[in-house]
Amino acid sequence: MTEIAHFIDNARVAGTSGRSQPVFNPATGEAEKTVALASTDEVNAAVASAKTAWATWSKTPPLRRARILDRFKMILWDRADQLAEAISAEHGKTHDDAVGEVTRGLEVVEFAVGAPHLLKGDYTEDVGTGVDSNSVRQSLGVVAGITPFNFPAMVPMWMFPVALACGNTFILKPSERDPSASLLIAEWLAEAGLPEGVFNVVQGDKEAVDALLSHPDVKAISFVGSTPIAKYIYETGTANGKRVQALGGAKNHMVILPDADLDMAANALMGAAYGSAGERCMAISVAVPVTDDVADALIERLVPKIEALKVGPAANKASEMGPVVTKAAQEKIVGLIDKGEAEGAKIVVDGRGFTPPQGYENGYFVGPTLIDKVTPDMTVWKEEIFGPVLSVVRRKDYAEAVDLIHAHDYANGVAVFTRDGDAARTFAHDIEVGMVGVNVPIPVPMAFHSFGGWKQSLFGDHHMHGPEGVRFYTRLKTITTRWPTGVRTDPEFVMPTMG
Repeated sequence: MTEIAHFIDNARVAGTSGRSQPVFNPATGEAEKTVALASTDEVNAAVASAKTAWATWSKTPPLRRARILDRFKMILWDRADQLAEAISAEHGKTHDDAVGEVTRGLEVVEFAVGAPHLLKGDYTEDVGTGVDSNSVRQSLGVVAGITPFNFPAMVPMWMFPVALACGNTFILKPSERDPSASLLIAEWLAEAGLPEGVFNVVQGDKEAVDALLSHPDVKAISFVGSTPIAKYIYETGTANGKRVQALGGAKNHMVILPDADLDMAANALMGAAYGSAGERCMAISVAVPVTDDVADALIERLVPKIEALKVGPAANKASEMGPVVTKAAQEKIVGLIDKGEAEGAKIVVDGRGFTPPQGYENGYFVGPTLIDKVTPDMTVWKEEIFGPVLSVVRRKDYAEAVDLIHAHDYANGVAVFTRDGDAARTFAHDIEVGMVGVNVPIPVPMAFHSFGGWKQSLFGDHHMHGPEGVRFYTRLKTITTRWPTGVRTDPEFVMPTMG
């Protein structure tokens, strides 16, 4: 059985820890590969490689760094299908969905190619008599990314293109559930001309994570995953003196006001709730129709669409939704649907009894599920389900809808559907959520803006990619300069001033 290796100094490196675990195809439930699990010593070797490379890479002109990223961008563009196939085989999402993931990641690479402009500093002449001042942004050193299973290509590309463009070296610790994409990315970066040690991959589990969090030469950590782990990453990393951005969980709501285009809203909910089997941190998992009339009309439109959704393996090009990532995820999702029913919610469309296509009977499939009459005291509203489950929480008016959203611990993304510009503007300005969509169900910012939520959805001060990414991966240095004029002055023992 093929073992998925590490990548250090521009080459695949077999694991030496003696530990590994299987990598499953979610559509079949079969273990098709194994992945090495790094020891602390193997992580240390990757960090040492990255530290050595940083001495030269950080002094490489930004334009040359950008040219390498530009070549990588074109390789990625030409081979998007190949990367998408690797994603689908281990994650389970459909091919078209995987291609979309690669495309959104590529947009961050395109943004990072503009590094020479992004890294410009400020200069002020004559801040004092004969004194000038300028500021520059410099790289941090070795930085690391710990990334989740649901976007094995896109989320790493939220991180490393900006980090590399800013002059850092990077260590990627991908999810052990779908690790193959990381090696393709690493090999293509090397092919594009990235020097040895600038981008390394260590496969692994908690041992590898803890080794990165505690290593004194790792200066910053980026993370995307569940809130409990995000909090652990943030607290442990900062306690070890690191800069940390840790993106956590989500429970994203979509408010449907009485004047909304309900056909548009229903179509939007189909993709936002069931795309990628709901395994997205920006998935809409709660529809909030305002008034019972709106709720009834919305559900009437949703039911036939949900029942017609084509669920199957990525190998079937007609599939619109694939399996979830693991057997444990499947069982958790089914258990939460069970709990919702036990707590009094109404199961309108039930995905628990979904029958997989012939040949895929052991796959980790959950059918698309619609739950009505959900209330804020129910587990299905409180917890992040991370599966193809859409809950409907009915509210009497706009104020109740806003209060519902503000009552949740998560504040990642939110959307409002309406034709009323005044209501939309008020909602966008007043809602306490990090990313807002107006008639846009999944408001993921473009690469030249920044991504991140509020409250328990983000730990740290910086969002990802865009201008916030540049600030995260650089540190500010201000230089104040006076050149000798031949005039000597007496020593001064008071606070220096400029005048």
